[in-house]
Amino acid sequence: MANIERAFGVTNIKHRIPLVLDLDVFNYDAWRELFLTHCLTFDLLGHVDGTSVPTDDDDLAWKKRNGLVKLWIYGTLAPPLFKSSFKTGGSARDIWLRRENQFRNNKESRVIQLDNDLRTKEIGDQSIHEYSQSLISIADLLENVKAPVSDKILVMYMLSGLNEEFDHIINVIKHQKPFPTFEESRNMLELEETRLKKPIKGSSSHSNAASSSSALVATVPHNKSADINQRQQHNNRGNRRGGRGRGRYNYNQ
Repeated sequence: MANIERAFGVTNIKHRIPLVLDLDVFNYDAWRELFLTHCLTFDLLGHVDGTSVPTDDDDLAWKKRNGLVKLWIYGTLAPPLFKSSFKTGGSARDIWLRRENQFRNNKESRVIQLDNDLRTKEIGDQSIHEYSQSLISIADLLENVKAPVSDKILVMYMLSGLNEEFDHIINVIKHQKPFPTFEESRNMLELEETRLKKPIKGSSSHSNAASSSSALVATVPHNKSADINQRQQHNNRGNRRGGRGRGRYNYNQ
């Protein structure tokens, strides 16, 4: 009885149950374990499992305890889940069963959806760190619905969603013996990502050389033209001298 009295001193249930039940996170199993343990500690488990019933319609003490457990349940639901589950009246047991059925009925379809998300996940414009974290998040959700993904399968999913620029390191990872863990594979990919971002050595000197070559090509026609002009001028002078010589020679003849 003392434990029950202490239960009314719990003013903030989230201090006792830090998890918020959320359909998107699908953390029902963890939330359920914490909630049941909390109720057991305060001798109020019967209001959840149905073993505690009122003696009659006027059992005010039972109604107060039942109302407290209802507040605990509602206080640990994510806002969208609260809106979809709130109903006036009913017992804590009724609310508990609605939540249990909702999550169990959605479990199979949730597993299929999450598995498909994991299989088709691609890196896109993300960094390796961001991409790997998104994969881990999906794997954690699958763990929550009792459909864990092995470390090796998670590595293969990670590799299949990478861009072509990582083809070399992908081949290295696939042929590693023993096969690397997810953490080891991520470290190798991050090192490769850093290498790919580095500028190629000598690129500036190559650019300068290309510019010099272009300048040289551009000046060659001008030099040729100048050379041709000089030769023509030289030939013209020679022709004039030659012409004067021939004239004197003919005249004397």
